[in-house]
Amino acid sequence: MLQFICYPRCTTCQKARKWLEAEGLSFQERHIKEDNPTKEELADWQERSGLPLTRFFNTSGQLYRSLGLKDKLPAMSREEQLDLLSGDGMLVKRPILIGKDFVLVGFKEEQWREALKQA
Repeated sequence: MLQFICYPRCTTCQKARKWLEAEGLSFQERHIKEDNPTKEELADWQERSGLPLTRFFNTSGQLYRSLGLKDKLPAMSREEQLDLLSGDGMLVKRPILIGKDFVLVGFKEEQWREALKQA
């Protein structure tokens, strides 16, 4: 079963949920702020996605900006980045869709459609 990690008040997450439902896909929803991903989960998802860890940061979020992470991230180690991400779900880019063979970060309908076709 697909795992859909989101923040329910996020409009992009709402759009992605509607898309999943319209496609008739069943998924397990996880509220990212109430059930924050662990360091181990984030490390696993990052490796499975093939994306750099920096792509897992919600760069448009208030917390990201208030912490000045745009300037700090490049100098941080992978461990430090994982600590930050696992410390607050609002720092994590969302939604995240996890399937058996893929991890997708952010909602791009065409990318999701392609990944689900191949799954």
